[in-house]
Amino acid sequence: MKRLPVVSGDKLIKLLTKLGYTILRQKGSHVRLGKETDLGEHNITVPRKPEMARGTLNDILSKVSLWNNISKEELIKKLKK
Repeated sequence: MKRLPVVSGDKLIKLLTKLGYTILRQKGSHVRLGKETDLGEHNITVPRKPEMARGTLNDILSKVSLWNNISKEELIKKLKK
């Protein structure tokens, strides 16, 4: 697996909106996004921090990968652009 890049919460939110997620709400520094997929409705919370923790980023990318049938490596590649 490729090494995770250092990204901000805003950059991850931008990627998720390109994948079809919409912003549902925001409470403090956390943004809730949602999308209807083949598996059902998927909601995910992203912290809006200048530098996201790698463990948090890894968990979010793993879940998005499963729900959208996109490889994690492809998501990492899109984040690095």
